[in-house]
Amino acid sequence: MFYYLVAPILMYNGILVAAAVIPAIFLLVRVYRADRLDKESPYLLWELIKGGIFSALIALVLEKIGSWVLGMAAGDNQALYDVLLYFVVVALSEEGAKLYMLHRRSWNNSEFNCQFDGVVYAVFTSLGFAIWENISYVLTFGFSAAVIRALTAIPGHACFGVFMGVFYGIAKKYDMRGEKSSATLFKVLSLVIPVLMHGAYDYIASVEQLSSGWYFWGFIAVLFVITYILVGQAAKKDTYI
Repeated sequence: MFYYLVAPILMYNGILVAAAVIPAIFLLVRVYRADRLDKESPYLLWELIKGGIFSALIALVLEKIGSWVLGMAAGDNQALYDVLLYFVVVALSEEGAKLYMLHRRSWNNSEFNCQFDGVVYAVFTSLGFAIWENISYVLTFGFSAAVIRALTAIPGHACFGVFMGVFYGIAKKYDMRGEKSSATLFKVLSLVIPVLMHGAYDYIASVEQLSSGWYFWGFIAVLFVITYILVGQAAKKDTYI
């Protein structure tokens, strides 16, 4: 009797979880297939996904602390509050946490031997983050949240991951050549560029309704097109490092 009462709830939650996870898996496969020189081991990729999930928990703590500090410091200046919230508290916390776990899991790994590996690693880490974040959203807000986030947030995290990975891979190339200052510069860019893009994404989404926010949808469309082209170009020009 208990099973028949609980089964519909379990099935519904299972459908929600699947709706949250499937778009991210699709993007993981797309980027994995683009890696033409030296495929990464399943173990390393799984470690990166787990690192991305853990980065979501780190970001959650940082955002809680940042929001508390910002609430006291920003005062009544709503414009300043919004900029600091989306670009610093949210974007810097999330992209910083992703880069931290990405670096821990991959920088000194012997499999990191091609420049495009940086893109693969960053995207897997970012979508690990997105999987966890999306599951929490759809279990809270239902299937409609899964549909919206499948079109926006999950590909958005993948796009941020691509840009992070492009600069991260270049940083590794310079590091292998002993050019430490150039490696440091591109490491910084692997954080700064995704933070600016993520902050712009959140800021534009906050000031427009998704049903009529043409600036937001235009930003999303341009971001996706540029990222799609960038993945193809980076994969085509991939070299061993």
